[in-house]
Amino acid sequence: MKHLVVTADDFGLAREVNEAVEEAHRGGILTAASLMVSGAAAGDAVRRAKATPSLRVGLHIVLVDGRPIMPATAIPDLVDATGNFRDDMARAGAAIFFRGSVRRQMENEIEAQFEAYRATGLALDHVNTHKHFHLHPTIADTILRVGKRHGMQSLRLPIEPRRVLALAEPHAPTPPAYLTEPFARLLRRRLRSQRVRIPDAVFGLAWSGAMHAARLRGLIENLPSRLSEIYLHPASGGGFEGAAVGYRYADELAALTDRNVVAASAHGDIRLGGFADFAA
Repeated sequence: MKHLVVTADDFGLAREVNEAVEEAHRGGILTAASLMVSGAAAGDAVRRAKATPSLRVGLHIVLVDGRPIMPATAIPDLVDATGNFRDDMARAGAAIFFRGSVRRQMENEIEAQFEAYRATGLALDHVNTHKHFHLHPTIADTILRVGKRHGMQSLRLPIEPRRVLALAEPHAPTPPAYLTEPFARLLRRRLRSQRVRIPDAVFGLAWSGAMHAARLRGLIENLPSRLSEIYLHPASGGGFEGAAVGYRYADELAALTDRNVVAASAHGDIRLGGFADFAA
């Protein structure tokens, strides 16, 4: 049996994202969404999630390129002059690793985001991070420690089998994930030893923001066995605050509701759900 979680990231970033999440779940194959608790439309996202109890929701921790929960004065080394998170991941990561004061700010912000999620009243299906920043070993340590206190049981680990990418789109190049995969493989050993549920394969990294219907169908038709996650960034339109340059938001929404994609996911050996549905 092939178990598949289909996740929308950035839930709560904008109303356009929230509309797409609801549409893709009600009329397509989307099974889960990752909530930005400090997003401009987080309240709207929570209302939609509560009205759609079959949608599994988790926490999308943001530590770069977004809004914090805590006031800027409490986390001065994590934010820029506007009070938003820095977007220079390499320098931010180095500061977190080398400076104890920055690590404490980071831990306090992660705690605040878990607390904000708990305040929504939604069940915590999974945890992941914006731009996979939890692959940073210090951030991973903190999320494991804080997350355990908040009932975290599942965490995304972006290990994307290139063989499946090649089968899904045979004539496209499949660049290796030099920056993410080594860290993800190291973290996988620790997560398994601590009994944190992780997918065996994750898709969405190579085609981030460009997951059109043919690619999504190709992935579904060539899924490996066991548990896979495909993550996307659907939205009903672009141009909203926080939108990533070049992302094909509407195409990703169309992919999730495409009739051929829906038919492929209905194959007898595929079961759709959230991480909590595959706890066994």
